[in-house]
Amino acid sequence: MSTRTKPHEIVERALELSTADGCVVIADEESSANLRWAGNALTTNGVTRGRTLTVIATVDGKEGTASGVVSRSAVTSADLEPLVRAAEAAARGAGPAEDAQPLVTGTPASPDFTDAPAETSSAVFDAFAPALGEAFARARAGGRELYGFANHELVSTYVGTSTGLRLRHDQPNGTLEVNAKSPDRSRSAWAGRSTRDFKDVDPTVLDAELAVRLGWAERKVELPAGRYETLLPPTAVADLLIYQMWSAAARDAVEGRTVFSKPGGGTRVGERLSELPLTLRSDPNAPGLESAPFVIAHSSGDDASVFDNGLPVGPTDWISGGELARLTTTRHSAALTGLPLSPSFGNLILDGGGEKSLEEMVASTERGLLLTCLWYIREVDPATLLLTGLTRDGVYLVENGRVTGEVNNFRFNESPVDLLSRATEAGRTEKTLPREWGDWFTRAAMPALRIPDFNMSSVSKGV
Repeated sequence: MSTRTKPHEIVERALELSTADGCVVIADEESSANLRWAGNALTTNGVTRGRTLTVIATVDGKEGTASGVVSRSAVTSADLEPLVRAAEAAARGAGPAEDAQPLVTGTPASPDFTDAPAETSSAVFDAFAPALGEAFARARAGGRELYGFANHELVSTYVGTSTGLRLRHDQPNGTLEVNAKSPDRSRSAWAGRSTRDFKDVDPTVLDAELAVRLGWAERKVELPAGRYETLLPPTAVADLLIYQMWSAAARDAVEGRTVFSKPGGGTRVGERLSELPLTLRSDPNAPGLESAPFVIAHSSGDDASVFDNGLPVGPTDWISGGELARLTTTRHSAALTGLPLSPSFGNLILDGGGEKSLEEMVASTERGLLLTCLWYIREVDPATLLLTGLTRDGVYLVENGRVTGEVNNFRFNESPVDLLSRATEAGRTEKTLPREWGDWFTRAAMPALRIPDFNMSSVSKGV
């Protein structure tokens, strides 16, 4: 279609073309703007636009309902009917879908469904760019080199169905990542932020934070592998708990395949996971972390179903007062497991009732480690959700309430579920950018956690 064709018109035309028993059409209109820099100077910037159309056809057969899903980008008017027919052919050639349900009805139409999509542009950096220039000047004067990027994207999603749903959601998403390095590259530190509009992030603040960390790194301390009292900053907590939630599908737990499976059958819902009063929740209306208030599913999986497109999503407590309260379910898996309907999440918030900043938690530490972030996280054992990964861009030794130097990096082996059970303190919840999963999930607010015996399983050299 022409880029001037409104997405809702594409949705309507695709629905008109459909001859399937049921049809869902999702149009994603995406725009992005970015800045990149190296050595205290901008290197590149750009703006992109894109459009993706997903057609989900359902066909009722004697043995059940089948679905066919086809997604394509840059769809022209000539491509639209072949796309719809391809989805229908895929449905007719498939066996009955296990997650088949009647398509959703009754959700009120979005009042802006027929409006043009929202778009971002380089103007999103109008206030940020001058501040970035100031950060470059400060870094240069302080003998630091800044590297990094700022990216902002805005996706307008239009969902239309043959059952009459007409829904639309605009999702802004911004990330800022900055690395500071010493001129000889022997020291490196990282800081990141997530934002909806770049009005609440200041690169000079990040530069000041990184300058302190580079100062800490002037003293090097070699430590062996072992278990250490460790302060996990919000970004590291987010990376671990996002993976935990990605592993929290109810059906997998009922079938005995995950850490949330109960020995002998059933799930661990209702079981205490932490002695701290931790609440892990999602809320599409959480200020600064707003996400889609209805299901948008481009494909079916353990925690999503294309048949649930348009299903309302409300606030959900996954862990409440330290107890496991919910696992993710589709309509199909909820009926299968007998657990409440709990669609997958668009943001993640952990609150432990703490008020201390990370700096205040450092000040009350006799001896331990302060991490910057985690990366290369991989699953080792799904039955315990044992994860392995590496520390990166700064592990610092804390002695008598202050940071006294930088230590070597480590490989860790830990389960986030076990960490919650062993955590002895949670700090103040704050908006954070998950570093490892930031390409897929950015809307998180977490506290720092104190772990008395974090397992640094081996020393990592050259990271």
